[in-house]
Amino acid sequence: MTPPLTPSVARQHQSAPALPRDAGPGTGTPLLIAAGTVILPDRELAPGWVELRDGLITAAGEGEPPGAADAHFPDAVLAPGFVDAHNHGGGGASFNDVDTRAAAERIVRLHRVHGTTTMMASLVTAPLDEMERLVGALAELVRAGLLAGIHLEGPWLSPSHRGAHGEELLRLPDADSVDRLMRAGAGAVRMVTIAPELEGGLAAVARIVGYGAVAAVGHTDADYELTRAAIAAGATVGTHVFNAMRPVHHREPGAALALLEDPAVFAELIADGVHLHPAVVRLITESRARPVFVTDAMAAAGAGEGEYKLGALDVRVADGQARLSDGTIAGSLLTLSDAVRYAVLTAGVPLAHAVRAASQNPADLLSITDRGRIHPGQRADLVILTPTLHVQGVLQQGTWIREP
Repeated sequence: MTPPLTPSVARQHQSAPALPRDAGPGTGTPLLIAAGTVILPDRELAPGWVELRDGLITAAGEGEPPGAADAHFPDAVLAPGFVDAHNHGGGGASFNDVDTRAAAERIVRLHRVHGTTTMMASLVTAPLDEMERLVGALAELVRAGLLAGIHLEGPWLSPSHRGAHGEELLRLPDADSVDRLMRAGAGAVRMVTIAPELEGGLAAVARIVGYGAVAAVGHTDADYELTRAAIAAGATVGTHVFNAMRPVHHREPGAALALLEDPAVFAELIADGVHLHPAVVRLITESRARPVFVTDAMAAAGAGEGEYKLGALDVRVADGQARLSDGTIAGSLLTLSDAVRYAVLTAGVPLAHAVRAASQNPADLLSITDRGRIHPGQRADLVILTPTLHVQGVLQQGTWIREP
């Protein structure tokens, strides 16, 4: 048996109630959860247990818990709460919607019950004045704690790899436009996707990093050498690697291979069975880069088929896919729990690797140090997964968001 990470305080427990007690912030009441598998940062406990108090993880260990468990899930997996670094919407709403607060609250509610306890708000390309307004409105929600930050996916993207971004709205990354959007966020913009081959692109990468944000290479026609130059300039992320990039060729490996061979890079991937073949999902998770599952979800996630908007563009959702009228993929219908399940059960990614790609790695990408791991002192954000990796329960800061 592996010793507990931190000794648990000895105490007497009564018989477990029908639903676990709330160990939310300020209650002072401990909560002890046992599960068939517990995913730690560096190993799996089978079985294992986790103790929570005041919204934080206080201890974790292998084997039988040190007292009567308040909740016992012998066939389940206990994982850290998921962290989505790239998400445009869900539940019928988009972060580009005019009523920013109502849309954001709706999106967060939808994804939270599916295990995403930390979320970034991703914006698709819009007129600069509109993006500036949206960044300012979302920044208030970041400061309020609803969102972890803002991700700008545009407007500094390649016209030839624009995906579901209006070509007429794309622009060069001049210092003025970069400064306007970064200053509008007042520190809330945490990630920016940019095509470094654009005029001023490498200087913009350095400028974005200078604001304290993460620069991500994406929607790009950059070749291998230029991508390496962008990494040298400070870029540390590949936006949905392989998608909206120059294809790989044996004499011109392109941006994707430059990103995947670098252990300092975080490689986003959309594991939904639409954006990537299962073999490519495995390839990314086994590369030298650190894999990060993202949803790239749009408004239709959790909302059903039909007609939607992604920014100014019309999107048709049918047969589990979101596409523009010309067939271009327009985001996904994913939740991160879907991505974990697909990666494990279809692509053959080891469970612990998939869980870390949806929690620990994205937290590290965003330099969020208080969550993403089951470890003493971390925020008590936890997901309980069934043997088929469906969400059974969700805790955020020790409070049940979805009761098992």
